[in-house]
Amino acid sequence: MKLLKLVPDNTNIDFMKWRNIALILSIIATVASLALVGVRGLNLGIDFVGGQVVRTNFAQPVDIEDLRGRVSSLGLGDASIQQLTDAKTYQVRLPKPDGDDAAASVAVTKLRTMIQQQYPGARVDAGESVSGKVSGELAWDGALAIALSMLGIAIYIWIRFEWQFGVGALVTLFHDVSMIFGFFAVTQLQVDLNIVAAFLAVVGYSLNDTVVIYDRIRENLRKYRKMAIVPLINLSLNETLSRTIVTSLSIMLALAVLIILGPDVIFGLTLAILLGTFIGTYSSIYISSPML
Repeated sequence: MKLLKLVPDNTNIDFMKWRNIALILSIIATVASLALVGVRGLNLGIDFVGGQVVRTNFAQPVDIEDLRGRVSSLGLGDASIQQLTDAKTYQVRLPKPDGDDAAASVAVTKLRTMIQQQYPGARVDAGESVSGKVSGELAWDGALAIALSMLGIAIYIWIRFEWQFGVGALVTLFHDVSMIFGFFAVTQLQVDLNIVAAFLAVVGYSLNDTVVIYDRIRENLRKYRKMAIVPLINLSLNETLSRTIVTSLSIMLALAVLIILGPDVIFGLTLAILLGTFIGTYSSIYISSPML
């Protein structure tokens, strides 16, 4: 039985021919993304801006989408609903309302009244407030986690290969994270701790793809000592192209199914990883390699 090959063995694509154009476009896109974040800002979720957390126990199993629709109809903002132990126990997070603590109390009372009227036998616990201080600490910790992961990756590649490779990897990761920040600034999708997890997943995937290509470049540098660097990078990219395409397509197909069929609660997480996978694949070819 003949194996399926998405990329023929004799593939010889001149990737580096377009490296200057790709770098210029990437620089423009990165600057534009950072500018959008500065101008429009991010739609930060309750995890980062504070709000009210209410735990509810229902007498009968409840469909989460039905509950989400009923809560949304109250006009309390973008509420986050999470199933806890089973389909009878849920946690509802309400955004911080404009005004003082009285406004927050009114929002919780409105939610409790709706649940008790439309779901007989349901028990709603008292709302717990997520303060701005705690939210600020979460935002700082999330940003610190992303920054330290990028720095640690650069140091690892610096030691594993050479300093030039470390610089290339760090620039690549900065590019990937900036692109996703820009996307969330444009779409105004909510940014919560799930999105921080998505950023870390994207950083890990981008690193994995970059290291595979860098390792092949290093092998070819020893194997073809007299070959010029641009043809050598082209050779390395073509030799790893099959692995890159198969890995990226497999991940993106799975994520596309989750976006179409998955629950709304992980939509932002899935979309961020899907976008990051695509950008990470592009940057491994047209950012990390040309940086050498």
